[in-house]
Amino acid sequence: MPESNSVFPDRPQFSGFMRPCRVEGEAFNLEVLGQVPKEIDGVFYRVMPDPQLPPFIEDDPWFNGDGNITAFRIKDGKVTFKQRYVRTEKFIREREAQRALLGKYRNKFTDAVEFKIRSTANTNIIYFNGQLLALKEDAPPYALDPDTLETKGLYDFDGQLPSLTFTAHPKFDPKTGDMVCFGYEARGDGTPDVCYFNISSEGKFTEVVWLVAPVVAMIHDFAVTENWVVFPIIPQVCDIDRMKQGGEHWQWSPETPLYLGVLPRHGAKGNDVKWFHYKNSFPGHTANAYEDENNNLVIDLGLSDKNVFFWWPDSEGNAPEPSSVHSTLVRFTVNPRSEDLKLDAPKVLQSDNSEFYRIDDRFATCHYRHSFFDMMDPCGTDFPRIAPNLGGGYPLYNCLAHFDNITGKTEVYRPGRTHMVQEPVFIPRKESAAEGDGYVLALVNNYETMSSELHLLDTTSFSQAQAKILLPVRLRQGLHGSWVDGTEVPLSAP
Repeated sequence: MPESNSVFPDRPQFSGFMRPCRVEGEAFNLEVLGQVPKEIDGVFYRVMPDPQLPPFIEDDPWFNGDGNITAFRIKDGKVTFKQRYVRTEKFIREREAQRALLGKYRNKFTDAVEFKIRSTANTNIIYFNGQLLALKEDAPPYALDPDTLETKGLYDFDGQLPSLTFTAHPKFDPKTGDMVCFGYEARGDGTPDVCYFNISSEGKFTEVVWLVAPVVAMIHDFAVTENWVVFPIIPQVCDIDRMKQGGEHWQWSPETPLYLGVLPRHGAKGNDVKWFHYKNSFPGHTANAYEDENNNLVIDLGLSDKNVFFWWPDSEGNAPEPSSVHSTLVRFTVNPRSEDLKLDAPKVLQSDNSEFYRIDDRFATCHYRHSFFDMMDPCGTDFPRIAPNLGGGYPLYNCLAHFDNITGKTEVYRPGRTHMVQEPVFIPRKESAAEGDGYVLALVNNYETMSSELHLLDTTSFSQAQAKILLPVRLRQGLHGSWVDGTEVPLSAP
């Protein structure tokens, strides 16, 4: 057994604003600067990797922490806060042992004990068919009570889940309510198998297709149109022998191209997939995808020519300097009927350094106009001032942006020279509102006060905050989240 550590390592990913929070609790009537419109009624769920105990491995990456779920309920102009850890097998066993038992990120061969399910449930949180689901792409979901955030347990869709893994980025069809999903390394660590499945709004699996990827590598996000699914493969590759020797699950491969696997969404077989390819590059999160008038696939996503996950270098130990990593919103156009699998260079939609793209979800899988995302303005932050509090281990973004696909114009919200932003969510003004008419909500890191804030923007005046909600705690960098309308989820009175 490894020796127990009583303090977190003196590393950037555990210092400053990134120091683990390890907080559970609730707070009512949060302080509000400005005004939260009374028409907003729902819950903003988000998740952060937040280790309850110091790791026993050296230089543990920041997103190997336990999933800690935050729920911000907004109703009648007031905001309440609730936060609880997901009671995964890992969390429960480590709490009982009072020491870390999990080893390296996604490497079971480095663990202190054997786990049945190794998940940290720390990457995304969604609401589907009455279940609040905490997701990590190497395991099935964990179900939680959407009101109390208490963990119900692992969720396999009443025994229907065919894959050992489940994406952290399922997509929702706004017309049918279906949830479109997949798992990669679907038969276990180091396997090239991908399992695609469609789940009806009632929770029934209506499509299950097994296919084999050209390389065992990361497929973090994917894209869905009315008739197709697209799997972008990140050139971070897995080698099971390297893992058995105590190495990392992922290693950047400069020789591996970017693959886009294109599969019919309905009635497909595994050999129907086509693996289109482009030069070595890093595909980030998708904004949206749809089919154009020529029945081509239009896929909008972030793309970088460098290894965005710089903490996993190549076999020679080479990794880009973090500040040099630049991700740009681009558009691939793919003819799914083509026998030529070489992709043309994508069109750059918005050239600034950006990521964490979100849309008006009512227009997912369809032609769309508006996208909202995190952006980095190199001149927008007083870095010497905030450097002692910054911490590290993740890409930094200091603005929220709104991009209009029709006009090509970008609006920018700058929260302040001592602030950084996390992933936004979009809230429609009302169900009948035009696309993009509503609000953008995001958690903001205030490095001067060392506290967290929620900033609410009205899309009709995007560059100014409608309201700033002050939190009584600091919430370290999170990953993903979702907005759930108050009519969809049963909640007790605040």
